[in-house]
Amino acid sequence: MMKFWLCLGMVALLGCSTPPPQVEVSPPAPPPSGPDPSPTPPPVIDSQAAAEYRLSGLSQRGQDDLEGAIAAFRQAVELDAQNPEGRDLLGWTLHLDGQGEAASQALQANLELHPDRISTLNALGIVYLVQGNLDQAVATHTQAIEQDAENEIAHYNLSLAYQRLQDYESAIAHAQTATQLEPHNPHPWVALAIALWESGDQTAAQAAYQTAIGLDDRYRDRVFLDHLEKAGFSREQIEQTDAVRQGGT
Repeated sequence: MMKFWLCLGMVALLGCSTPPPQVEVSPPAPPPSGPDPSPTPPPVIDSQAAAEYRLSGLSQRGQDDLEGAIAAFRQAVELDAQNPEGRDLLGWTLHLDGQGEAASQALQANLELHPDRISTLNALGIVYLVQGNLDQAVATHTQAIEQDAENEIAHYNLSLAYQRLQDYESAIAHAQTATQLEPHNPHPWVALAIALWESGDQTAAQAAYQTAIGLDDRYRDRVFLDHLEKAGFSREQIEQTDAVRQGGT
């Protein structure tokens, strides 16, 4: 009798237990029908057509059609993206058109492909200088000088940047180097003059400015000084140049 009740109890326990949940396994999805998607085609390179667009852009820029020139240079870059000349021309023309941010982007893209290209570094440094990004201008032109210690453009623009940063010692040093590298260009002499003037050496500033006048007599005229804005001078630096000019009269 005892065995009977034990067996009955075991049956009752087993009957009350919860069966394990059933997990449904979905069959694998069938492979997609149709052909595999095509890979992205490589960019079309047409060096000859790109060269023709660059020439067209230069022609239009020479006629002051900056919009047309920019469009042509964009086509040149699209057709031959590895050619550094196209991006240089595009970036510089955007700068001439007053599109500083777009200009810096185009030139930065060129440096990613050609990090030691001096013409790109020079152009980008000038764009930074005109935009007032003085620290970036200094860094970029310094990199250009590391590639070519006799880079007159970089020394000249470093003088203007350092003068605005009130680092007159560096401004004078780079301006002096620029005058040695290109003694017949009045711009470095004017840059040297304002750096000396702001440093307090008015006698040396006058001597440097007289050298500029000797190279181009128009520096006697106040109106002529406005063209210095196209040579990288800020409005404040143009007024400082006028102070030097008047100090010598």
